[in-house]
Amino acid sequence: TTMSMAGGTGSGLGAFVTQCLRDAFPSSFILNHIIWPYGTGEVIVQNYNSVLTLSHLYQSSDALLVHENDVIHKICAQLMNIKQISFRDVNQVIAHQLGSVFQPTHPAGGGSDYSRNPLGDLLEALVPHPEFKVLALRNIPQMPEGSLAYSTFSWPGLLKHLRQMLIANAKMEEGIDWQVRPPPAGSSISSHSTTKPLHFNTSIANLLILRGKDVHSVDLGSFQDPSLYTSWLKPQDAFHAWKTPRAFNKYEKSAALVSNSQFLLKPLDSVVGKAWNMFASK
Repeated sequence: TTMSMAGGTGSGLGAFVTQCLRDAFPSSFILNHIIWPYGTGEVIVQNYNSVLTLSHLYQSSDALLVHENDVIHKICAQLMNIKQISFRDVNQVIAHQLGSVFQPTHPAGGGSDYSRNPLGDLLEALVPHPEFKVLALRNIPQMPEGSLAYSTFSWPGLLKHLRQMLIANAKMEEGIDWQVRPPPAGSSISSHSTTKPLHFNTSIANLLILRGKDVHSVDLGSFQDPSLYTSWLKPQDAFHAWKTPRAFNKYEKSAALVSNSQFLLKPLDSVVGKAWNMFASK
C-alpha cells in the first residue's frame, strides 16, 4: 500500500484499506510505503493526521517503509540539480529508490535463483520484533543521467559512504558527518546512558542490496560490525545482503540499504510535538 500521511484521502483511506486487508488476510505480509509530510505545511491538520494514521497502521501493518518529502526534495535540488522541482521529479526519485530494492535479486545463500517473494524476504530480514517496524531507504550513487558517463565507482568507496550515511543518519551522500563513530566494542552501553556517541544511529536490522559489476567479490565486513546493532540480536541475524550482477537504471554499480534504525526519532518527535501544541491551543 502506497499512501501519504499528511491527510486528505491518503491517510484515512490508506489506513482503512490496510485494516481491511489485515482482516481479510490475517497471516499475510503487509508492507505500507508511506510518504512523510513536509515539515512546513501541506495540510493544516497534517500532524494530527500523521499521528492518527501511524497509530492505526501500527496495528495492522507488518512494516512501514518511510520516504520523507523534505529529504526527497533535497535530493532533487542538491544531487539531481533540478531547479523547478515538480511532483513528477519527487516521484521519480522515490521510484528509483524503490526500484533499487524491489527489482529482482538473489537473496543471501539462495544460489542462482531470483527471490520469489521479495516482500516476504524483506520483512523477514528487517522486522525481527513486531514493535519495531519503521524502515528507511538510502541508495547511492544518485545523480543526473548526464553525469553518469563521467563517473566511476568502486565498491569499497560506495560501501564506506553508505555505512557512514547509516550511522550518522545522513539521508544522502552530500553533507555526511564523518565525525560520528560507532561505540567501542564491548562497551555495553544502555540506550539512556550519557556516554553514547553523539548522533549515532543504532540499527536493529539492515539489508544491503548490491547491483552491478564484480558484485560477488565485495567485502561486507563493515556492515557486520556488532557495534552498529542492538545487543539483543546477533550480527548474522541483524544483517542480510542481496546481490545481482545486473546493473540498475544505467548505473554500473549501485547499492541500496534498507534499515530498521532510529532514523525517524527526530521527525516523529517533531510531528507529535506539533500535534500536541495544536491540541493545547485548541
